[in-house]
Amino acid sequence: MKRADIESFFARLEAANPSPKGELKHVNPYTLLVAVVLSAQATDVGVNKATGPLFKVVDTPEKMVKLGEEGLKRYIKTIGLFNTKAKNVVALSRILLERHGGTVPADRDALEQLPGVGRKTANVVLNIAFGEPTIAVDTHIFRVSNRTGLAPGKTPLAVEQKLLKVVPQHYRLHAHHWLILHGRYICTARKPACPTCPVRDLCAYKEKTPA
Repeated sequence: MKRADIESFFARLEAANPSPKGELKHVNPYTLLVAVVLSAQATDVGVNKATGPLFKVVDTPEKMVKLGEEGLKRYIKTIGLFNTKAKNVVALSRILLERHGGTVPADRDALEQLPGVGRKTANVVLNIAFGEPTIAVDTHIFRVSNRTGLAPGKTPLAVEQKLLKVVPQHYRLHAHHWLILHGRYICTARKPACPTCPVRDLCAYKEKTPA
């Protein structure tokens, strides 16, 4: 995709949604971190249903460690891989207390050292909690970037690195929100809503859904 087209691509997404927000509900950086860890291979809707009651009683690492794995499982048992996730969340909470004074570090390396936290999770936390212009490549962003020709790549990391090169700086902060929402609601995996897509004419996808 040409530079001018990329500028138009994001200008249109911004016009449609000037202040995009992540759909995972949270009350502070810690609960955001927990929610993102729980969201792996799960839907935001499903995670929100579980964390709504959870975050009313647990919103700090101290409270999570006190709740313990078995207590946490009772809240998140509807989420896939809940046994492993409960273990990781309690473990990362303990590490936050031991190494970071109970606060979520605004540092990629420190975040990625936490159990259950990979690059994508770290990017989400850095972007939403700390306002860093990171791009967390999930399945939606990976699909949109490759399908449209915006930032093609064979791996999530390759797509992320390409996006960081081509996305204009003034769109970088919200870029991953726009792309996720676009992939979730318009540029879907099956039968994308091409007729109503605001960037249809800029997209390189040859098999567009007919009107």
